[in-house]
Amino acid sequence: MKMQAPTMEQAQSELQKYYGYPDFREGQKKIVGNLLEGRDTLGIMPTGGGKSICYQVPALLLPGLTLVISPLISLMKDQVDALTTAGIPAAYINSTLSGKEVNERIRAARRGELKLLYVAPERLELDWFRMEMAELSISCVAVDEAHCVSQWGHDFRTSYLAVSPFVEGLPERPILAAFTATATPEVMEDMVRLLRLHQPGVFMTGLGRDNLAMSVLRGENKKEFLMDYAAAHSHQPGIVYAATRKEVDDLYQRLQASGIAAGRYHAGMNDQERAESQEKFLYDDIRVMVATNAFGMGIDKSNVRYVIHYNMPKNMEAYVQEAGRAGRDGELSECILLFSAQDIMTQKFLIEQNPQDGDRKHNEYRKLQQMIDYCYTTRCLRSAQLDYFGEVHADKPCGICSSCTDERELVDMTVDAQKIFSCIHRMRERYGVALVASVLKGSRNQKVLQYGFDKLPTHGAMAGKTEKEITEIINVLISEGYLALSEGQYPVVRLQLQAAEVLRGQREVLQRVARPTRSGSSGSRDRSRTRDLGPSAVNETVFEQLRLIRRELAGREHVPSYIIFNDATLREMSVVCPQTEAEMLRVKGVGEVKYRKYGKEFLEFFQNEM
Repeated sequence: MKMQAPTMEQAQSELQKYYGYPDFREGQKKIVGNLLEGRDTLGIMPTGGGKSICYQVPALLLPGLTLVISPLISLMKDQVDALTTAGIPAAYINSTLSGKEVNERIRAARRGELKLLYVAPERLELDWFRMEMAELSISCVAVDEAHCVSQWGHDFRTSYLAVSPFVEGLPERPILAAFTATATPEVMEDMVRLLRLHQPGVFMTGLGRDNLAMSVLRGENKKEFLMDYAAAHSHQPGIVYAATRKEVDDLYQRLQASGIAAGRYHAGMNDQERAESQEKFLYDDIRVMVATNAFGMGIDKSNVRYVIHYNMPKNMEAYVQEAGRAGRDGELSECILLFSAQDIMTQKFLIEQNPQDGDRKHNEYRKLQQMIDYCYTTRCLRSAQLDYFGEVHADKPCGICSSCTDERELVDMTVDAQKIFSCIHRMRERYGVALVASVLKGSRNQKVLQYGFDKLPTHGAMAGKTEKEITEIINVLISEGYLALSEGQYPVVRLQLQAAEVLRGQREVLQRVARPTRSGSSGSRDRSRTRDLGPSAVNETVFEQLRLIRRELAGREHVPSYIIFNDATLREMSVVCPQTEAEMLRVKGVGEVKYRKYGKEFLEFFQNEM
């Protein structure tokens, strides 16, 4: 007799009991419902969107074991710590364990004592492990960071190709659920095909997160900006991403020398150094982590208040995933990208240094150009991101990104645009941005003279501007679709239909230009100005006292503070000031199990102090 599928009412009850939330978010609800009905699932959800709940809650209700494929040791440990703290039986198997410990965990799974077991994808390739798993009752296989299966994704990992053969080799095929934060339509197709999902329900929940204030700043003195910002936000956890190890080391030393509690993380450090640095960041012993892109996948630290990209990342997928590590608790946070033209050269160098076939290299250059376009766009940054990932959305400004809050003067740039388009046309659309800028400036360098471009009517047509200023204008025109670049290491600039309309006088080109300051500097932003990132109702004194209680409990349990309760939960407590158990259980994030473990100490604080 077939067992009746678990209901959403049961799922909501488990959510309240273990996680302390009265209801699922809309995207979560659809995914959980699909899994409870026994259907394969593909979930594309933003970082911090609650992906793990989508398979953890069904795991509590489905018979047998849910096997979770997870790419990083640190991610497994964080997830299992959070689950066991909430009272959910879970374990991981990875290379940090002895053979005896591995066998003990497999035996526990065999006895039905675990609901979730986390493993790395490489383990699925081991014959002995596959044999052991065939003896278990596995009802669901959840694949985290599933974009790693696609060679067109930004973290391609060949071991993910072992997932499908492993699933197909089990005595009974379990439900297969795949999750990721970022995927273009091309990568989504790869995930369905390479994981062999059976008629999956595909759920793409809004990648745009209302609590992230996105900014792209061009022309800043990067070191000065970073030091000022870190000092102004010294009480808040943040991540600074840099493109190279050398840059990470330099910034780390500068921050430390200025008295800021900073750590560093890159592939040039040994395993122990990286692990210690990461642990200090997770436990709030250091406030700022300076890192290459080697840091971050699977970092569940919920209270990161800002992510600064000191250099432009290689593509939009990497950027959205890295920036998305800010504000996982739903609190307002900043994501700042400091862009300079040198970043383009750095990323091109890194592409050339990486051994890969022609198609993949071609694709890397295409994605790099899309990232450059994003750095120059004057559109709402959230809308630009959603368009990149093919997400249908209401085309309305987010109101908090650097484009939406740009107060610079709107200036008619039509004449300059016509000069640029005319010059490109006369150069037969066969050359790059730098040479076009040289001709417009009126340069008489060797290349300009060699090709006879000094004879063109447009030679020197923009002599009053520097080549850098002309290049900036051209790049903005590219990002706005008036011009396009060919793909590859040495792209050629070409006219688009909109440019022809401008040349014929049928369209105007408007751009925002900074009003000069007294010193003559354009100053894209007042560095001393910081956003108010906390709700006004929060009692900051109470909030800090709650953090001290949480830190003491975390030390006792040997887990990061946010695993006890995240900042958003503490902030709500500081507003509500609960006086009874019932009031405490109504605070989001306070489940029954966590209340029994930790809630009474917080409740006693409110009863005695408030």
